[in-house]
Amino acid sequence: MQKLILNSYAKLNLGLIVRSKRKDGYHNLETLFERISLADKIILKFRRDNCIRIICNDPQVPQDQRNLAYKAALLLQDRFQVDKGVDIRIVKRIPVGAGLGGGSSNAATVFLGLNKLWELNLSLKVLAKLAGEIGSDVAFFIYKCSFAQGLGRGERIKPLENLENLRFWHILVAPKLHVATPLVYNQWDRLSPRLTRAHLDVKILHLCLKGAGVSLISKLLVNDLEKATFKLYPAVERIKKYFIRLGLENCLMSGSGSSVFAIVGSKKEGLVLRKNIVKKNKSWRVYLAETV
Repeated sequence: MQKLILNSYAKLNLGLIVRSKRKDGYHNLETLFERISLADKIILKFRRDNCIRIICNDPQVPQDQRNLAYKAALLLQDRFQVDKGVDIRIVKRIPVGAGLGGGSSNAATVFLGLNKLWELNLSLKVLAKLAGEIGSDVAFFIYKCSFAQGLGRGERIKPLENLENLRFWHILVAPKLHVATPLVYNQWDRLSPRLTRAHLDVKILHLCLKGAGVSLISKLLVNDLEKATFKLYPAVERIKKYFIRLGLENCLMSGSGSSVFAIVGSKKEGLVLRKNIVKKNKSWRVYLAETV
């Protein structure tokens, strides 16, 4: 096998609660991940030398050792004494710094792809453990599931069962704004003593998802980081308020931002909304995506 072409999907957080700050500087959290159809393209080309090369069409994406996809390939090389290399071409569609897990997804896709390209025959469990070493969200994408609970830093993944046939349509807005996640968490640390403690009941949310109880989901959607992000980046809060004015109550910021999504009733409804939003807000990037 000389070449692989793979989709690298984005994620949304249907819920995100920050529990506490850890000794390692990260935060314990509880989240519910959803994988969506918005995706980058990853093209892996086998090299006979041990060189790892990143090529990307987006200048915001680092094309050196800072890139998570590069780190994934290097970790596999070092851990398993691999004497082969790879060219990693990333065709970027997931906006950078938008809370959609693009970099993490790219890294997971490289783990999965190189497992085949380099014939390593590693289990998903082993790959997920390696994924946790380079990023908090990376392990979710290893399991290739539609929905999963994330614990710890987000790296402890529990795929949610019996949801194989559940599909949501989302309208998704990402302003041309790169949110710095460390700044958001620092702001949360400053605000947290004054914040009302939210609760994410994954079991109840799971039951709502199984029954497709969309009318109930709006009462359960919660993201602890919203207040911190809104304080630092008021443009993100404006998007959520815009959704609410449109009557889209099932809306939430994903991750630490900057993207905000809403659950819509159908693809048709989403297409109409997307057209109208794009017409009135030229500076926003607007997407329609479904669960995959």
